[in-house]
Amino acid sequence: MDAKSAARERFDGAREELIGLSHRIHAHPEMGFEEEKASAWLSEALDAAGFAVETGVCDLPTAFRARIGSGPLHIGICAEYDCLPGIGHACGHNIIAASAVGAALAAAKVADEVGLTISVIGTPAEEVGNASGKILMLERGGFAGIHAAMMVHPAPFDMVKAKIIAASMFDVHCTGKESHASAFPELGINAADALTIAQTAIGLLRQHIRSTDRIHGIVTNGGAAPNVVPAHTSARYIIRSETLDQLAELRPKVYRCFEAGGLATGAKVEITGGDKPYAEMHHDADMAVFYRANSEALGRPFPNLGEWETRPTGSTDMGNVSRAMPSIHPMIGINSLPAVNHQPEFTAHCVTADADKAMIDGALAMAWTCVDLAGNARVRERLITK
Repeated sequence: MDAKSAARERFDGAREELIGLSHRIHAHPEMGFEEEKASAWLSEALDAAGFAVETGVCDLPTAFRARIGSGPLHIGICAEYDCLPGIGHACGHNIIAASAVGAALAAAKVADEVGLTISVIGTPAEEVGNASGKILMLERGGFAGIHAAMMVHPAPFDMVKAKIIAASMFDVHCTGKESHASAFPELGINAADALTIAQTAIGLLRQHIRSTDRIHGIVTNGGAAPNVVPAHTSARYIIRSETLDQLAELRPKVYRCFEAGGLATGAKVEITGGDKPYAEMHHDADMAVFYRANSEALGRPFPNLGEWETRPTGSTDMGNVSRAMPSIHPMIGINSLPAVNHQPEFTAHCVTADADKAMIDGALAMAWTCVDLAGNARVRERLITK
């Protein structure tokens, strides 16, 4: 039996357990850095399969590393398992987590034979938008010794090289002065007006930024009562650009909009966060070629998607990983249209038969890609020596 067939045989033996794991995580959504159940379930599954599991790594209680094999090429398979507020697993991180475990189980079967070391990297809080799990783990040595990394992400359709752009999330706090909104309005400083002016300025700014830039946010506190001049308001915003360099150009323009709100009203404005942004994704060409071939061998073709091939699809801290080592982040389709990521309807699709098949195919395609990376002398040498 060849290595890929052996890997598939190992996966098939755990198929139903992996589907159950995906559904269990989906049924118990947990916010970033709070994924206690998901992290424990994933760690337990890997420990039971013979992996050496370390939990709470990098001073992050819900992060983990699980390792097996002793080959010279060390591949990291990233697991994400946090949810979105209010709509649960509307980005399918239950599928990501289960496919990472499945890929590792399958590759582990042949790791020593083909010259692999496999690590599952449990990376919390991908959805937080700043100073996230992968970024902190990169800083703290969580990816040390790994030559290349991969994961698959659910989407309405399959894409090998989705356009993933840089992003930065930050909070804005405006502080004014309370007063009776009718009797003594002149004695107040309206912190809500400061945000209103900032949002108007951002609307005008859109004419003078790149068409690929994105600015979006929410008001997290608009005041306490309509008859009290608001003294404390806040907002949370995300800005995005195609690259970190472009993001650095956009950031001061947006910040000045908030500063303008403070200047016009007299409110004090404080901006926090935004210091550890997500980088754009760099897809490794060789890894992408192998993954595409393996996915197609499993009956998952990659259609011509027109504008979807070039329009931004979002941002992820996997982009930061891709700047540190060769990486891929293909999208795997769950046949959800018209539902798309970050919609409640997409949440429901993430435990359908199509979603289960995506988890299975994604896991096998990644496991087979690991085998190909180890078996190709040119690529193996490049990854090890990079």
